[in-house]
Amino acid sequence: MKHLFYEQSVSYQGYLIIPFVFGKANNYEIYSYKLLSEIGAKSQYHKAENPAKIYGSSIENIINIAKEHIDKNSDFVSDGDKFKHRYVFRNNLIIVSQEAGKYYYDHYLSDSLNNIAAPKLFNSEYECWCWVKQGIDSLNVEHKVQ
Repeated sequence: MKHLFYEQSVSYQGYLIIPFVFGKANNYEIYSYKLLSEIGAKSQYHKAENPAKIYGSSIENIINIAKEHIDKNSDFVSDGDKFKHRYVFRNNLIIVSQEAGKYYYDHYLSDSLNNIAAPKLFNSEYECWCWVKQGIDSLNVEHKVQ
């Protein structure tokens, strides 16, 4: 189980580049990355792990490797930044989006790119964020009680 560094993620040309430590060699960390695509499964790189097949010696290095791969191989042209409204809360990645005046969210745990969000619509980004935060807080309370 690898911890994804959501707090170090970078939105780039329709993708969210998410670095993580792939392993260690001689006490040096080796970095890799995963991608989320703003068009979801329509992109061959949605949820892909290191499609460049090149590893890095730092987070900055692996982000640059990912950007170069996207520049050369992206399968779509982005018209905005779907990942602009992303938040990291208790190691969870929350991405809030708007469509037709309604808000919804995607929710990813710290070790997985499987979206666990409830299919719910909200009237504002604030309302959406409060609902998500309350849900994550209640999960943490349940884990402490058990």
